[in-house]
Amino acid sequence: MNRYIIGLGLLLSLPALTACEKFLDVNNNPNNPVESTPNFLLPGIISNGIQTQMFTALRTPYITQYVVSRTVNSSGNDQYFLTNANSTNTFNYSYFQSGGNIPVMQKAAVAEGSPYYVGAGKIMQAMILAHATDMLGNIPYTEAYQGGANFTPKYDSQQQIYTTINQLCDEGLVEMMKPASANFRPLYSTSPSESGDILYKGNVDKWQRLAYALKARQAQHLTKKGSYDPAAVLALCDNAFKTSADDAQIQFQVAVSPLSNTTNIFGPTRANFGTATFSLNIIKYLNGTTFPGVVDPRYGVMVPATSTGAAPGAGSGGNFTPGTTNITDFYGGWYARDLGYYEAITFHEVKFIEAEAAFRVGNKTRALAALKDGIRAHIRKMSGGGTYSPPLVTFPAISTAQIEAYVASAAVPQTEAALTLRSIMEQKYIAMFLNPDSWSDLRRLDFDPAIYVNFQYPVYSGGGTGPLAGKYPRRLLPGATEVTVNPNAVAANYAEVSATSDQDYITKPLWFDQQ
Repeated sequence: MNRYIIGLGLLLSLPALTACEKFLDVNNNPNNPVESTPNFLLPGIISNGIQTQMFTALRTPYITQYVVSRTVNSSGNDQYFLTNANSTNTFNYSYFQSGGNIPVMQKAAVAEGSPYYVGAGKIMQAMILAHATDMLGNIPYTEAYQGGANFTPKYDSQQQIYTTINQLCDEGLVEMMKPASANFRPLYSTSPSESGDILYKGNVDKWQRLAYALKARQAQHLTKKGSYDPAAVLALCDNAFKTSADDAQIQFQVAVSPLSNTTNIFGPTRANFGTATFSLNIIKYLNGTTFPGVVDPRYGVMVPATSTGAAPGAGSGGNFTPGTTNITDFYGGWYARDLGYYEAITFHEVKFIEAEAAFRVGNKTRALAALKDGIRAHIRKMSGGGTYSPPLVTFPAISTAQIEAYVASAAVPQTEAALTLRSIMEQKYIAMFLNPDSWSDLRRLDFDPAIYVNFQYPVYSGGGTGPLAGKYPRRLLPGATEVTVNPNAVAANYAEVSATSDQDYITKPLWFDQQ
């Protein structure tokens, strides 16, 4: 009898269920779809993918001594006090804000037949993984991006991640070399609104150059490895960026509602560097100290001409307006412009990679030419001068004559015999201002004082060697979210390097940084 009652109830409820379905259909908002087309997913992947490096740069410029704290004995990043929170943005932007959308975009692109979107996704995935592994070491990939199906993915080794990066770049190149006619939708469109490739506006040649530039950067990291091949790096450079117009960067803009936080993360509006000042390290390269009698034309642009710099842990430093104490001199520099840009990988970086690889292979003619081209390219990017606000800053223009005078000066080797690894790396260091990959160079060259002549180990009040016991940081700690959500994988990373504490873990070299 019960089953007949239940059956009758279900039968009587069918009209109501049908009506309910129709009612629920009314609440499906066509303006808020649960699925999207590739052209509306790619912009976020690009912007957040590049911002992954940018958010890491809230921390690494203190490690690489582009900036230091203005506070004496700050117990901050400039004194190598590092926490899991310092790494959270690096991890979360890699997997949630950017990387997590790539498989979804690629699936939609494959379904509709748009290989350019597949290619862009693969190259962006390679860039995101490259940055994450160079900062953190072992990271998830083969079990990543599964959402709620797997909150605890295993970590792949950095060696395997490097192989994956190359594979993704190569696969992306294949997709980007297909004819435009093979695509269901254009890679970039401005109608009815801007969508798709916001990085290169649909220029697939530039995407190909980006893939080669990334491959060159990662290959050059391996100078400690027996597999390192400088000739192969040079071949990659040949196919990489041709001019600064190819640079992979994002341009900051005025926030117009509903947008927010679209101005420079290094700028005064977002105020992340209000307690920072320029390090003595970078100031000495620019003000004529490291190169006696040669004042860099970037002095007064990259940093205000009134900036004196400070040592890590010593505090003080300059103010934007001499005689005041209310605003740091950092906000008077070119890279702190509210509407400036953030560079992920650039033409000038490729030229310095080329210079080092050519030097290592013994081709000093090519090395010297590439070194000078890299210097020129970097200075030209900030040579236009102009007034920017807030705060109101007027930057002097840098003429071609000034650039050539510097390239011909004692700050730059003028003969092949005078060319050294130091002369290449110190010019690269200047041009890579704030970029996290400078840390990769410092690590693989073991913070060599014969190369980085201005670099100082932090000072500590009352003496002592600080939390790292006189050692240099080689990796960031796992992100705070991973410590709580994926603790077994984090513990396995510590066990792999026999780290007994966070401080011990930080000083363990990554795979690329080992012989």
